[in-house]
Amino acid sequence: MSEPPIILVSILTALAIGALIWVLLSSARPNRSRALVNLQRGHVGPEAARGETQQSGLSRFARRVTPPPLVALLERQHARAGRPANWPIDRLLTLKAALVPFATAVIGLLLMAGTDIVLVLVTVAAALLGYFLPDLLLVSRGQERDQRIETELADTLDQMTIAVEAGLGFDAAMARAASNGKGALAEEFTRTLQDIRMGVTRQQAFDDLGRRNEVADLRQFVRAIQQADAFGISIGDVLRTQAGEMRLKRRQRAEAKAQQVPVKVVFPLIVCILPALFIVVIGPAVMNIISAFSNV
Repeated sequence: MSEPPIILVSILTALAIGALIWVLLSSARPNRSRALVNLQRGHVGPEAARGETQQSGLSRFARRVTPPPLVALLERQHARAGRPANWPIDRLLTLKAALVPFATAVIGLLLMAGTDIVLVLVTVAAALLGYFLPDLLLVSRGQERDQRIETELADTLDQMTIAVEAGLGFDAAMARAASNGKGALAEEFTRTLQDIRMGVTRQQAFDDLGRRNEVADLRQFVRAIQQADAFGISIGDVLRTQAGEMRLKRRQRAEAKAQQVPVKVVFPLIVCILPALFIVVIGPAVMNIISAFSNV
């Protein structure tokens, strides 16, 4: 394949991307975006407002071009991961939307240049991996956060039980445990209390707490509190029972992990230790046998 078609495709791709960016920036509504920014973050200067306007236009376009099921899935994963402030949903969607035309242009150039099909397939695989990489990272961070919540739940319920038995109400005990804690569970309790203060019903706030997290123990605690609130059961008794069950489950998980250690040790033992041991033990004998046969 000659070079002029490749250069032509490159120029057309660059012009298409430039026209797309120009349309996005020109279609942004400065007055409305600036008003939203001022309402959410206070008054900002003209330069900052202009940057927020452009970012808002790009994020709106990214939401429009991304399929709604993928947006909903990303939002659930983002909530499960604790909504990291450095990677908001709009930024992730913008990066995903920007990767698609770039990867398409690169694959088109490779096909026009007559590149080997293996390199094209590798490029396609890399593009797919880059597109779903934020989802994989959010899933990994969400799983780690779920494990921290499982570990912290028993101790937090003990603190809440002591506070309720000392005379505090359930909301006050929950606020005390959230203020004394520093982990993921304290953040979830703080957000639940903020939802209640903003006017959300306690039932809905606890439903959202169980929906944001995929921790079975936390959902069990939420259901127990909702049933106690609905049937008038003593909160102190419920908290004491739940704390005992959470400690028992935590001990059972620790015992299960301890029982898995011998199985996990088998693979490095076979791959790393036994070959070296065989070389040290059998190596001299093999060398002596070889030298004996060579002398004969």
